[in-house]
Amino acid sequence: MTKRQKKNLIRCIAAGTVLVAVYLVAHFLDLPWWAELTLFLVPYAIAGYDVVVSAVRNIFHGQILDEKFLMTIASLGAFAVGENAEAAIVMLFYQVGELFQSIAVGKSRKSIRDLMDIRPETATVVFDGQEKTVDPDEVNVGDRIIVRPGERIPLDGVVLSGGATISTAALTGESLPVYKKEGDAVVSGCIDLDGVVVIEVTADAESSTVTKVLELVENASEKKARSENFITKFAKVYTPAVVASALLLAVIPPLFLGINSGSVWAEWIERALTFLVVSCPCALVISVPLSFFGGIGCASKRGVLLKGASDLETLSKIRTFVFDKTGTLTEGTFHVTAVHPHKMSEEELLDVAALAESYSSHPIAESIVLAHGGHLDKKRVGNVTERAGYGVEAVVDGEKVYVGNSKFMKEVGAECHECDDCGPCHHHAGTVVHLAHENKCLGHITVSDIIKKETPTVISELKTLGITKTVMLTGDHEEAAKEIAAESGVDEYVAELLPAQKVEATEKLFSPNKKLAFVGDGINDAPVLMRADVGIAMGGIGSDAAIEAADVVLMDDDLSKLPLSIRISRRTMRIVRENIVFAIGVKLAVLILAAFGLASMWLAVFADVGVCVLAVLNAMRALRLPKKFLPKKA
Repeated sequence: MTKRQKKNLIRCIAAGTVLVAVYLVAHFLDLPWWAELTLFLVPYAIAGYDVVVSAVRNIFHGQILDEKFLMTIASLGAFAVGENAEAAIVMLFYQVGELFQSIAVGKSRKSIRDLMDIRPETATVVFDGQEKTVDPDEVNVGDRIIVRPGERIPLDGVVLSGGATISTAALTGESLPVYKKEGDAVVSGCIDLDGVVVIEVTADAESSTVTKVLELVENASEKKARSENFITKFAKVYTPAVVASALLLAVIPPLFLGINSGSVWAEWIERALTFLVVSCPCALVISVPLSFFGGIGCASKRGVLLKGASDLETLSKIRTFVFDKTGTLTEGTFHVTAVHPHKMSEEELLDVAALAESYSSHPIAESIVLAHGGHLDKKRVGNVTERAGYGVEAVVDGEKVYVGNSKFMKEVGAECHECDDCGPCHHHAGTVVHLAHENKCLGHITVSDIIKKETPTVISELKTLGITKTVMLTGDHEEAAKEIAAESGVDEYVAELLPAQKVEATEKLFSPNKKLAFVGDGINDAPVLMRADVGIAMGGIGSDAAIEAADVVLMDDDLSKLPLSIRISRRTMRIVRENIVFAIGVKLAVLILAAFGLASMWLAVFADVGVCVLAVLNAMRALRLPKKFLPKKA
């Protein structure tokens, strides 16, 4: 417990002890009414002086109908009708309930605080061979930092020297560490387990991975779910309604009965006070947001970052999943599987293609350069123009060449045929890259991507979770798309799409009452991520596009996090519904009993404090992940 919680616990114990002593004195001694009232005011003041002060202060700030106001009116009203012991007990139980709630909420926030601990407080920078410990905010891009075993990597960068086993569990939820050597990229927040590494910083503190992660989690509470908005609006209407009902309950029946008796008025006033105690909506106001907070915290510990409660709620309703192919369903690492030249050697065709693609960062271009394997004299290349969704236009050895897909060849007037038409390589499914000089076809290269080993299992799991449609969108040609779709198990696929056409293809998949999620790499698919009901970025935590466009960010390339996130969201929503039904149901039942004089102040306290504590404890379940929810490894 915190110091404040310990202080409140001591105060509750003191108030309870004094209350028992006062009750015994009042029971065994025949005291005048004013003496008994004075005695019971002592434990009442110990337990609830701050509640009364806060209620009065809130009145002056225009916040009248809150739970502290209701508790103050109800308890002071009990004193007014002579129920001194009940007045003190109500306030004591209220404070005990508040203490339990505070402890429960504190435990639920612990998962988020643990996540916040991944931000390193210092960085060791190397200047002219000298080490200096500074704040990460003082480190610039290009600086060199040194990280030793047991330390967290303070900033994103690339390993310049050394090697170490890195734990990424805090960021991705992956328990298995990975080995990083010279040339490998590393991200902030991970722990160096066993080696000394020198890292060249590639992103400052503000742009680092750990900062983006923390901003996502910290801002998650700003996006309220429909259930939370409902509770907020409900409380605003509900509280004034029950206060007015309590006032009518205290006044109308005695007037209607026509009995001008003090005992009758006292009885109905007590019923109204009981009604007020029951009416506090704190069980809903506290437990529902806490449930969402717990679900978001549970997901974040497993490497699934949700931007808000509204995204978690929408995720639970997803029935259609649309996937980008490259880097999502497949590894995204391309390999040249066939080279078929026309009137030139394979080496010459690959040489021209590699030179033209040498200025492109596209994965297919990089695979062609890698397949070339030799030295590329970039002086032979000039006037390179990259056409998104088509290919590259370049001048190689003084002659203009075109490297790209069949659409590009048609545009430039080159008659190039697909790989399947040439006989020898019809068995190679993949992306066909054509080469042309002016309008003459020079040949083509087949580049293939391989499916992720977990993809079929994940698609199957999604279907068992009630996902009614899975669709793959890709810019690849028909044959490559068909093969990947068959291997992965998706229901449908759409091939040969330009980046802009993916939005149109996604639009056609929307249907009433069925929420749609799009899963992409978060860089090229930003427009589709934003258009989907839920945009999920795969492996894009280092990308600004992923952070901005996606609603959910998976912090590694593990597709098995998709079924896990669905299960967490649905379990969280089930807990939310349980709390809403339980809290409203119990309160309505006790309110009716109170109106008919069948509910005592003790039952009213349970309906308020007890229900709130039980709802909060139920909400805490959202923090824990059942073992059956853990991802199934392919």
